[in-house]
Parts: sequence; structure tokens; C-alpha cells
Amino acid sequence: MRIAFTTPLPAEGFERLRGYDLNAPLEEADVLVSSFDKSVDAELIARMPRLRLIANLGAGYNNIDLDACRARGIRVTNTPDTVTEPTAELAFALMIAVARRVAEFDRQLRNGTCESMAVMHNLSHSLYGKTLGIIGMGRIGQALARRAVASGMKILYHNRHRLPEEIEQLYGARYVMQAELLQRSDFVSLNLPYSHEVHHLIGMRELQAMKSTAYLINTARGAHVCEEDLIRALKSGQIAGAALDVYEHEPHISDELLKMDNVVLSPHTGTGTWEGRIAMCENVVDNILAWIDGEEDKMDLVI
Repeated sequence: MRIAFTTPLPAEGFERLRGYDLNAPLEEADVLVSSFDKSVDAELIARMPRLRLIANLGAGYNNIDLDACRARGIRVTNTPDTVTEPTAELAFALMIAVARRVAEFDRQLRNGTCESMAVMHNLSHSLYGKTLGIIGMGRIGQALARRAVASGMKILYHNRHRLPEEIEQLYGARYVMQAELLQRSDFVSLNLPYSHEVHHLIGMRELQAMKSTAYLINTARGAHVCEEDLIRALKSGQIAGAALDVYEHEPHISDELLKMDNVVLSPHTGTGTWEGRIAMCENVVDNILAWIDGEEDKMDLVI
């Protein structure tokens, strides 16, 4: 069994594969360990005549040409569980950072432009008592809800399908249509996977429906949001601010976003903790070993 990688990953996450060739040339590999930031397109797949499994590091898999995989009978797996806690943690951190103006105040103090420390200067907004609207109440959305409830927030959510009542009760969450969620939420967090159906899920119409005091948080996929419309809404005061870990034209980030004080930016690092990366690598290994053993029921199969 020969295994190739699209990107270097922590060796400690692959200890259980020590007996296999982990440095195979692409042309000779049976298994490809890919990562969400590297494209596995039809051209790359065609270069790998022995390829039978792509074990992707990440919950998303839109970096992989699934049609090309289907045509060759190549199986594809992802790592849906291990991304949950670090991504929810960052989404919550971004909410605090944008509402409490953490990054803005840090810049002011460092460059000497902080006006003063007087009692009515440098005011910001609290999360306590506010309403968080979660679009995409899956694993990550629920992990974010858990953190928000612990901070005294109320939860609205919108999903393709309503959750069972017992899960709603865990978070005191109320299912609403997206239009109501946008109108009533103080924070709107996007936590759903990407597909063509949700491309530009948030555009000018949705931004205009939000409160002028509301914040948009996106740790899911950049293409969920029409970035041009978001910039217009931020500049006009249509919404109060945004906190973004993902971007529509990634890795490019708009110069206008970079200049805005009411925007907090993060370099697509939702899962980017050492603990998270190693756990994701272990999940990749689980999928590879289950595939080797013919135990498809233990694999996180995409196709």
C-alpha cells in the first residue's frame, strides 16, 4: 500500500501507518491524503493510475473533483467530526472580537491612536442577552450554540430540516425561517456546508433584512456571501460589522475589507489548532485503515 500527500501534515497523526510507504510519488500511490486547501482536480487524478482512495483532511470536500472520482470508482472520505469544536470555538471568538472591538482596540493601542481611556470612550457591545441566529445547525452550529447559551444568549436557527425537539431543548433553540432569523438576530452565524444551492446565500437583500446593529459571522465557506454586497452593507452602515474566517475569492482578500475597523479577519483557520490538526490526521488514518480492512461502515464516506 503506497500513500501520497498533497501537503505536509503532522507526523504524529500518522503513527499507525508507519508500516506503509508514506512518501509515494503521486504516479505510484494507491491512497492520496488531501487537504481542504489543495485542489484535487481531474488532471491530478488522471496522473494517478493506481489511485483508489482519497482521504481528505477537512469536513468540506469541494476541493475534490467528485465526478472524476466516480468515473474511476475512487472512494472519497472526509473528517466531519474532528473539525467541530475548533471551528465553533473560532466562530465564538470572532463574535466576541467584533462585538467588543478587540482587534480594533489592539491596533489603536499599538499605533498610538487610542483617543483615551475615559469612561465613555471605547464602548462596544455585549453578547449577554443578545440573540444569535445560526444558519446551519449541524455539529458545528450546535457546538456554537452550546457556547452561546453559556454566555447568556438566545438561539434562533434555520436548517434545511428542523431538528428533533429534544435537541432544540438542549439549547433553548427555536426553529424559524431564514427571513425571520435575519430580522431578529443580533448576530448571524453561517455554519452550513457549501453547495451550489447556497452560493451567495447572503446578498444585499438578506443584508438589508438584518438589523443595523447586527453582525455577520462566517466560518463556513466564503462563497456563501456575496462579498461585494457585504462591503457595500458595511460601508453604508446597513449592518454593524462582520467577522470572517473565509472569503469569496480566497486566498485573495478585498483591500476594502482589510481597511475596515468594523471587520475582524482570520486566515481560514477554523480548524487550525495543533490539537485539531492531529485529531483530523487521526481521523484520516481511521478512514484509511477501515478501507484497507474493507470496513466501509466505519468510514466517513463521501462517495
